[in-house]
Amino acid sequence: MINTIKSACYVALILLCTILITAQTYAQSNEKNKKVIEYWTPERISKAIPRHLVVDKKNGLGYIKRPDGSLIPHGHNKVTEISQLGASLKASPKRKPSGGGSDSTGPSIFPFEPTDGEIISSSQRFAATITDSSGIRAATMTITYPDGNTQNISLVNTSGNVWENTLSGFTDGEWHWRIQATDNSKGKGNSTTEGDWSFSVDTGSDSGGPGGSDDSIENSGWTNGGLVQTAVGRLLYEMPTNARKKRWSAYVCSGSVATDSVTGRSIIITAAHCVYDDANKAFARNVLFIPNQDKTSGTGTDSNCGNDPLGCWTPSFGVVDVNWATSIFPNNIPWDYAYYVVNDSGAHAGTAVSSDALDVEAGSIDVDFTMTPVIDDGTAGSETADFTYGLGYSYSDDPNFMHCADDMTTYESDNWWLPICGLSGGASGGPWIQGMDISAGGGPIISVNSWGFSDGSPGMAGPKLSDTTAMCIYNEARSIIFASVSTSDGNEGVAVDYCN
Repeated sequence: MINTIKSACYVALILLCTILITAQTYAQSNEKNKKVIEYWTPERISKAIPRHLVVDKKNGLGYIKRPDGSLIPHGHNKVTEISQLGASLKASPKRKPSGGGSDSTGPSIFPFEPTDGEIISSSQRFAATITDSSGIRAATMTITYPDGNTQNISLVNTSGNVWENTLSGFTDGEWHWRIQATDNSKGKGNSTTEGDWSFSVDTGSDSGGPGGSDDSIENSGWTNGGLVQTAVGRLLYEMPTNARKKRWSAYVCSGSVATDSVTGRSIIITAAHCVYDDANKAFARNVLFIPNQDKTSGTGTDSNCGNDPLGCWTPSFGVVDVNWATSIFPNNIPWDYAYYVVNDSGAHAGTAVSSDALDVEAGSIDVDFTMTPVIDDGTAGSETADFTYGLGYSYSDDPNFMHCADDMTTYESDNWWLPICGLSGGASGGPWIQGMDISAGGGPIISVNSWGFSDGSPGMAGPKLSDTTAMCIYNEARSIIFASVSTSDGNEGVAVDYCN
């Protein structure tokens, strides 16, 4: 009888402890959710940029590519000479100007190339003959992209009166350019602006990697709905700008709700560089996930979770492979996969839903860790087994859900490769699906959007999930106890070191 009573008391104690831990975790989740939602003000969101990792073909180093195309060295201090469009010329010393005096007229700019209305490929020399009696102090060209964004690029005086620069990485579409030149007269000098000349880009089969098929889709809005529509979303988060973690910058990526078959949590699969800063050794903070943002009633990414069809969720922590965390991109590209763990209680905000569980409301996509994806099956086109879709929320197309598609190949030994994919920054972490069921908008995830080249050439790499540690890391994300993970800035996650 006494033993029975002791056993009953022991069971009751365990139950009580479980209830207390659950209540504590729920309270912490609610508190964190409120803090994160309040943190993302319109001003902070406006400063968020894609964490778009690229590799410089010339020096083999990694960079973060800003929306204006400039490159931030990642884990090193080598400034690249490649501009937004991959300027190939080094800045040479300006020739010594002549004259000066009372010159009151601006420079003459003629002739120029490419000519107005010319069709070019992905690389082009831009040049003009620029003359002035006082000499030329500086010349700048302004490129206007098909979406209306602009980029200023310096021209270099290469010979005589010729100022030029050669750019690469153009994508198909209608572009414009103009030149502004300033002479060397007294004061600020006289300036002349000529142009708004148009040019068309037709890259044809020109690409940064192998492959490409007639049915390839470079970058297009997803209009088929289905499971990917609701389960894929935008990630907002912050990472530090230096190892001291005193200043943080806002970034955007993409992620997908993955089928996890456990209760109490939902799992988001994304790229490791959207979870852990390998250069400054810190996990992301203030993470916000917005599923199906494409259907927002707002005009773009904002702080109003009430205008998104499913609202917003705040993940509790991230999980990465220790090989990603202890190395620096691009040396760690084989491990550019990771997961965010979301509590099924207290993590939702905004639009009313029937359940706080993310995977219940948004649905979830199976991740296939055992499938060996098909590559180079010998034929081209969307009906072939190797035809693969990459999806995500590109920064330049906010808030639209975008996709690319192509026959999948490989890039060296560590990555799958979609040759014509032109998804822009912000799509990082979005899913790759081979064997897409268009009518249902779903299929197994075999990889995630990872990295491209700094010169803007088409093509995107994705890490291999089969025969890697991806499944082991995923299983850890399914089982790690919420209360065991730190909640301090830079430490909200686990770098798993026992899967190798």
